[in-house]
Amino acid sequence: KNMPKAVLCRKETISASHRLHNPELTDDENREIYGKCNNPNGHGHNYEIEVLLKGEVDAKTGMVINLSLLKEYMNQAIVEPLDHKNLDLDVPELKGIVTTTENLAIFIWHSLQKVMHDPSLLFRVVIHETPKNTVIYEGK
Repeated sequence: KNMPKAVLCRKETISASHRLHNPELTDDENREIYGKCNNPNGHGHNYEIEVLLKGEVDAKTGMVINLSLLKEYMNQAIVEPLDHKNLDLDVPELKGIVTTTENLAIFIWHSLQKVMHDPSLLFRVVIHETPKNTVIYEGK
C-alpha cells in the first residue's frame, strides 16, 4: 500500500571565501562578468544551506529519516569540507571550477549522494548566498 510521503528540511550555515575567476578568460573579461566578485584577494559569505529530503514516512518510526542522521550527512558533506575554507584553494574537488553558488550547490548535491545510505531521498539543495541571492538545485 502507498505510504504517505513528506519533505523534510535541515539548515546549516557555513562561512567561506572565494573568488569568481575563470582562468580561460582574460582579466578584463573576468572583471566584466564577475565585477567586484573577481577581487584578486577574494571575498566571503555566510552561506545558509538547506537540504531537503523527500520520501515515505516509515510506519514504525514515523520518520522519512532520523534527523540526527541527516545532521551527520550534512556535517560530512558540507560543514567539514567547506566551513571556514577558501573554496578555491582549500577544497580539492573544486579546483578548476568557478566557485559560483550554482557550482557549489552541484558540489554539495554530489557530496551528499556519496555519504547518504539512500541518496534517492535527496530532493533539493538550497543555498542562500546573501539575503537576496538564492540558488536551488534538484539534481538535474
